[in-house]
Amino acid sequence: MKKIVTFLAVLIILVLPACQTATAPVADPVDVVATDAPIQAETTVEVPVEVVEQVTIDYAKNFTLEYRDGYKLLTVTKPWDGATEPYVYALVPTGTTVSDDLGNATVINTPIDSFVSLSTTYLPFLDQIDMLSTLVAIDTPDYTYNPEVRTWSEAGMIASVGSGPTIDVEALIELKPDVIMTSASGSPDWDTHPALEQAGLPVVINADYLEQDPLGRAEWGKFVAAFYDKEAEADKLFDEMVARYNEVKALTADLTEKKTVLINTAYEGTWYMPAKDSYATILINDAGGEYLWNDLEGTFAHPVDFEVVVERAQDADVWINVGFAYSLADLLAMDSRYGDFAAYKNGEVYNNNLRVTDMGGTDYYESAVANPDVVLLDLVKAFYPDLAAEHEFFYYQKLQ
Repeated sequence: MKKIVTFLAVLIILVLPACQTATAPVADPVDVVATDAPIQAETTVEVPVEVVEQVTIDYAKNFTLEYRDGYKLLTVTKPWDGATEPYVYALVPTGTTVSDDLGNATVINTPIDSFVSLSTTYLPFLDQIDMLSTLVAIDTPDYTYNPEVRTWSEAGMIASVGSGPTIDVEALIELKPDVIMTSASGSPDWDTHPALEQAGLPVVINADYLEQDPLGRAEWGKFVAAFYDKEAEADKLFDEMVARYNEVKALTADLTEKKTVLINTAYEGTWYMPAKDSYATILINDAGGEYLWNDLEGTFAHPVDFEVVVERAQDADVWINVGFAYSLADLLAMDSRYGDFAAYKNGEVYNNNLRVTDMGGTDYYESAVANPDVVLLDLVKAFYPDLAAEHEFFYYQKLQ
């Protein structure tokens, strides 16, 4: 979006000797013959130097990026729900020092050369800026979709170090990575970062999953790129994606009649419905769908009894995100009552598992975070096929 460009220029005064002409080069000083030509006036030549391009954060709510004197300050303002303190990272160019008091900020020298990813959602952002090759370890290849990363893992080219309190700290100490990126929940039973901090390892908290705006979540690509000093490159790609997202959103802006939408399946008799300000709901609304639980407040999922869902959504036009179902038969095997829904009877059931590995690694939960425009177009295709007639499903598929 907005960019602030700071240009520094140096003016150098060059005094040209009276004997030198502008049109004929001097091959050898001994060949120069004095003439009565007038002395040329002093000329100023503008010599360009490095351009420092600063980017802004326009959609993400949980991190900030500030440009200070000679370094960048990344602040994760909400590292997890209920966190009382931010996490601050000072990104200092390698070989330089800063005069500011950095306080409790974790200092990371940039650009980094090695990266450990403890979530698959960071991988597409590395790929976008051509830095996937700096990956030296992941938590596990089991749920990774990226073919290159899985190949590298199988060949032993990158390590698998696990996550949580049982993470392989010794292996990470031996690897000496520049950055280990992970998420956090605030629970010592699940979090990885306390063990890494105790070992003095360069761990960075990423809170992309807390962003509800699909564009805000995708903007964390700038967060990842900042460690490589490539945030301007990431910003350009992000702007292009936002433009595409808004073009897709505009496809359904003038609809007078909207398709009603049901989402998810029941778990042990209870349906968990996302609230109106949640990530999934925003995507449904932006795709022109009428989400049947738009009256639920907040960003979290609300428990709803199966009977209540039947009463409100039995006649829903479209049903999406149906768990592990790959076919209508799979869905019916989960619960025979699903066969009573109109969307099931009419074959209007769509799931986000078109791209999945044999181990269950689903690309929707990996690269889709960086490509919400493609997700949105898939949903428009599901809700209003004629408005996206030329689009082929990428993340979603229609169950048969």
